Amino acid sequence: MAEHKILINGVWRVADAERYIQANNPTTGEAIAVDYPVSSWNDCDAALSAATGAWQQLQTLEREVIARFLEAYAERIEHNAPALVEMAHLETGLPTSPRLSDVELPRTTGQLRQAAQAARQASWTMPTIDTQNNIRSMLQGIGPVAVFGPNNFPFAFGSASGGDFAAAIAAGNPVIAKANSSHPGTTRLFAELAQQAAEQVGMPKATVQLIYATSRETGYKLVSDHRLGATGFTGSRNAGLALKKAADEAGRAIFLELSSVNPVLVLNGAAQNHGQTIIDEFTMSCTASAGQLCTKPGLLIVPTGQAGDSLVAAIADKFDCAPAGTLLGRYSAEQIAETAAKLQSIGAQRLTPQSELSRGRFCHPTTLLSVTGEQFIAQPQICQSEMFGNASLVIRSESIEQTAAIISQLEGNLTGTIYSDQSGLDDADYSVLERLLREKVGRLINDKMPTGVAVSSAMNHGGPFPSTGNAGVTAVGFPAASKRFGALKCFDNVREHRLPDVLRDKNPGEIWRLVDGQWTMADL
Repeated sequence: MAEHKILINGVWRVADAERYIQANNPTTGEAIAVDYPVSSWNDCDAALSAATGAWQQLQTLEREVIARFLEAYAERIEHNAPALVEMAHLETGLPTSPRLSDVELPRTTGQLRQAAQAARQASWTMPTIDTQNNIRSMLQGIGPVAVFGPNNFPFAFGSASGGDFAAAIAAGNPVIAKANSSHPGTTRLFAELAQQAAEQVGMPKATVQLIYATSRETGYKLVSDHRLGATGFTGSRNAGLALKKAADEAGRAIFLELSSVNPVLVLNGAAQNHGQTIIDEFTMSCTASAGQLCTKPGLLIVPTGQAGDSLVAAIADKFDCAPAGTLLGRYSAEQIAETAAKLQSIGAQRLTPQSELSRGRFCHPTTLLSVTGEQFIAQPQICQSEMFGNASLVIRSESIEQTAAIISQLEGNLTGTIYSDQSGLDDADYSVLERLLREKVGRLINDKMPTGVAVSSAMNHGGPFPSTGNAGVTAVGFPAASKRFGALKCFDNVREHRLPDVLRDKNPGEIWRLVDGQWTMADL
């Protein structure tokens, strides 16, 4: 049976394996007959030592070389798109088109190019100059970064290709990529292309390294090692918090994207006058990619009354007719079923049939449940249990006051949406609820579902705990995403020629700097 090597310090070599894993084909439920090693600490130790040397080299490397690497990597991804799409489809069951080839792959190359621009301009460094006291500060690379990618975005959030990867590299840090066990082959193909691009432009050998898997104990040891600057993690709450505990105890930085139920509020006027739009958009948002998106709306708060009743009934009918999409993992259907059963045990009403599906393929019936506002307020923790897949919970609110009480019980989320009538009928209610919801979410949305996450410099893909481990930072959008992987450095009375170029009085780059309290464009 084939066995794949790990990438350490520019060399693909046999791992010091504790055991081996195989990915599964979600469309058949069968294992893919390729072995991937579960690395021992020896592999991680070697990767950390090599990354330390690479980081030291990157501190003196011209920003232009880093930018060219990211751009060359994007070009290689585009040239090898068919192989990447084929492998990702095999390992995840995600559709080749439009999802992988037409949506996720262009997003991945686009954000790599945005990261290249951030590296070239160094705007993420936030250079600040106090000429009176001759004190200057800026963000510099924090050190080697370990990236743990999720199962649901093998390209755009992949550990060797995604947003955390691009942000860390743009900030001048080498990356140790830990593949997701759902798509190790896809991550391997990306790492091969990244290594080729690094060699092409002259990046340090250990700029990109790859291990496929570790034991839990080894993973904890990795994120807490003193040689590691930071960790970027996207995945389940339990796994992320366990890694955070280990990193926090060692004083190492870790940035987590965890669970989010992304509440959608429908106000009375919107339910009456825009019901069909909401029905169609909510159903699409909950069933696209089988609902396996971190911004899927897991809660829908709807007013009681005829308009709300009709809206919920129509959504239930559309859910019932929607095909059950393929889930990423063997245990995904079990997790949805267990959470749905827990909700029903506290009185939730099931609005869609509990139909049987064919065996083999990883899937679960598209599911809609409902609770009253009173039930939610009585059991807010259970009602906010994430169902990561094609399932959502409706909350029937009796009044604006009850909706406000519901919002007050919400955990932190990535997004929060309010649908209101376009004529201004809901404006008074909106003013009351928006102030409350804004404090619970990272991105406040009006009149559209939250599942689209544009790679924009204005985007915030983050939110209060437990949607992320660090409120106030974003995993998407440049230059802000790179700030997570920078450390603030101060230069006090340092001579001009010894300063980093962005802190010199006459800086040759095109960059905004904060000089004596005023934002100014550097001299060209």
